Amino acid sequence: MDTLFTKIINREIPAKIIYEDDQILAFHDIAPQAPVHFLVIPKKPVRTLNDLTEDDRALAGHMLFTAQRLANELGCEQGFRVVMNCNELGGQTVYHIHMHVLGQRQMHWPPG
Repeated sequence: MDTLFTKIINREIPAKIIYEDDQILAFHDIAPQAPVHFLVIPKKPVRTLNDLTEDDRALAGHMLFTAQRLANELGCEQGFRVVMNCNELGGQTVYHIHMHVLGQRQMHWPPG
């Protein structure tokens, strides 16, 4: 699977990386929708949320806890939003799962 995100993981495309370990990568969004807007992606290629398996439970949890920690480190203690899109109707445009983390502005519902 060769996507924009695998190219970022492989350093073929530059990104403003804010966190990396052996399982995940977090970086600032190139078109931010909030004062804080970053993505958390697994290094393991998983196309959609529907493609996660029981074996990916620890990875998914690691992504979520990293999103929480980074959001707080970046000043979002009063609140933030985590969004994961799945497939075309869910708004997914890059077929490599990823979390958008947005903060430092009031979020509204429904998101649209």
